[in-house]
Amino acid sequence: MATPEERVKELGLTIPEVPTPVAAYVPTARTGDLVYTSGQVPLVDGRLSDTGKVGAEVTPERAKELAAVCALNAIAAVKAEVGELSRVRRVVKVVGFVASDPGFFGQAQVINGASELLGAVFGDAGRHARSAVGMAVLPLNAPVEVEIIVEVE
Repeated sequence: MATPEERVKELGLTIPEVPTPVAAYVPTARTGDLVYTSGQVPLVDGRLSDTGKVGAEVTPERAKELAAVCALNAIAAVKAEVGELSRVRRVVKVVGFVASDPGFFGQAQVINGASELLGAVFGDAGRHARSAVGMAVLPLNAPVEVEIIVEVE
């Protein structure tokens, strides 16, 4: 059976370096067997991929792709905290924030990008509870932000 790291490679992705926090926080906090990630925006190589509101400057399809980037950054943060991703027993919760144009109501479909990536990487252990919330604005004018909570060994 493939490890989560191998599944990431099979998807044609690479686990990135953990993005440097943009404010006064740490990328993860662990308590007992739970690891909480800070909110991850779609940074690639230290740069924000896109900016603006979904439904205006950013299409829903592109926002879904960006939510997957956020999830990959969250996976990187978890890996940095626990070492091997095979230590993840399950993804417990995903919270996704979507900077939304006032007429945009597809937040759940956008955050599916994160949920689908987590399922592809962790299999059944990637099934999770979730919230998808529309916001007026996000840090750095990011279109999406994702945080996850995982249970680890």
